[in-house]
Amino acid sequence: MKTNQLAVAPQNDAVNETASLDQVFFALSDPVRRAILERLDGQPMLVSQLAEPFNISLQAVSRHIQVLVRAGLIAQERTGRISRCSLTIGPIYSAAVWINRYSKYWQEQFDTLAGALDGIEKHKAAKRGPAKRDPRS
Repeated sequence: MKTNQLAVAPQNDAVNETASLDQVFFALSDPVRRAILERLDGQPMLVSQLAEPFNISLQAVSRHIQVLVRAGLIAQERTGRISRCSLTIGPIYSAAVWINRYSKYWQEQFDTLAGALDGIEKHKAAKRGPAKRDPRS
């Protein structure tokens, strides 16, 4: 019985990691939520302070904050009716690590594109022939 549980654990970790990344990327997909995270960079803020620059209701801002809390991007502390939010960097770091796995692939694609563009430019230059001299010089 314990053997089955041990065999399933790594798969559950992968599923949990994927679900967590899904929540982070979903949370980051909205410009209001990204702006909220930017406002929290370096300092905790009250929900009312976070809502100030947005042309949406306080309730709508609260819903955005709840999405960020579920994704683990924001920690929210309540003292009575006062709610203070602060940035939690762990999930963003995990998303960055996941994205970075593919940076080698993209760098190779950019290098291939740069080589192809260079080849096209050399081909065009060869077709034009040598540059003509200005007779006035």
